[in-house]
Amino acid sequence: MNKLIKTLMSSNAGYGIALLRVVTGLTFAAHGSQKLFGWFGGYGLEGVGQWMESIGITPGYLMAAMAGSAEFFGGLALVVGLLVRPAGVVLVFTMAVAAATVHWANGFFITNNGFEYAMILGLIGLVLVIEGAGRVSLDRAIAR
Repeated sequence: MNKLIKTLMSSNAGYGIALLRVVTGLTFAAHGSQKLFGWFGGYGLEGVGQWMESIGITPGYLMAAMAGSAEFFGGLALVVGLLVRPAGVVLVFTMAVAAATVHWANGFFITNNGFEYAMILGLIGLVLVIEGAGRVSLDRAIAR
């Protein structure tokens, strides 16, 4: 078990990845808080759930809760650098679903509600899965 924890939480990445992780984590947490709590002009679980139902993602309330939780709690995990690789996997999956179900039909550019933004956030999540949390993280402290 100790080897698994060390493998999961170790990282040779530097300070730059920590900066990328924190900014991306704050972005995800803000988006998740819109879905879960209606903060920052969001619609909360009821509104997002109804919208998800309207585009065929059912059950809408549950899917809104799952997406919002992945973004909010995954984002917080990135900010503090705890369990970054598992959080990254969840966020990559969440962004892949968003890109495929909501944004793909609109093309690439965000100005047309395209998949550009979801793709970039998913790619950053994948980089964090590969590289780990970086030098300034709880993961690194635990791995030692």
